[in-house]
Amino acid sequence: MKILLSNDDGFQAPGIVALYEALKDLADVEVVAPEHNNSAKSNALTLHSPLYVHRAANGFRFVNGTPADCVHIALTGLLDYMPDLVVSGINNGANMGDDTIYSGTVGAAMEGYLFGVPAIAFSQVEKGWGHLDTAATAARELVKQLLPTLPSRKSAAIDPDAAAEHGPGPWLLNVNVPNVPLAELNGFKVARLGRRHAAEAVIKQVSPRGETMYWIGGAGPAREDGEGTDFHATANGYATITPLQVDLTHHAVLPYWASTASQLARTLQGLS
Repeated sequence: MKILLSNDDGFQAPGIVALYEALKDLADVEVVAPEHNNSAKSNALTLHSPLYVHRAANGFRFVNGTPADCVHIALTGLLDYMPDLVVSGINNGANMGDDTIYSGTVGAAMEGYLFGVPAIAFSQVEKGWGHLDTAATAARELVKQLLPTLPSRKSAAIDPDAAAEHGPGPWLLNVNVPNVPLAELNGFKVARLGRRHAAEAVIKQVSPRGETMYWIGGAGPAREDGEGTDFHATANGYATITPLQVDLTHHAVLPYWASTASQLARTLQGLS
């Protein structure tokens, strides 16, 4: 079995090093990660400048691009095989609720999912790498349980359409682990995404040249954090598993907008 490992904190981040060490005896693990911190880059791809791949002394490969760039390059030309699993993380801080929209950690995993490869994004709830060993152990046990369920992709040719035909289809999991000693981790819970309040106000500063600078404010506090949400479960000592999907269509309001489109069509016919 082969695992492609990436992240958004950069190839030297403690989280990806710990995750590699936790997974390296479960499968062949190939690391392709950003050269520098790329937090909050979501699914961004670099389209207007060249990307370069270099190998670090520890064998990790790093790219001067985004997390999604790393996985995209790996799956479309850098590797000569399709991995069985894409793993991203361990992120320095939570990716819960609205965070998943912005997260480079989730973006890297999602890029694998879009190519038909099952994928998992791992994050710690708090920043600072406290009890990173707990998150690494939890990640290892989850991957260890899931690997036997994955069909091996031993073909040297990269064929995303064919890859998507294996098994019941790819899946995308978002996992958040509390920063607690392993003995205090209550286990795993499947949870839905909560919601946050709006982000904090932008931070204004004046540069040495007298120009106004703006720094994006911090994420808002949890707003929807009741039982069943990732916020609630992690606050109660559980690591959370949230299955994600990419379809952003608001299906419930399609009939409303269909009537709007019909009215517009009649209006345009009257103008022609």
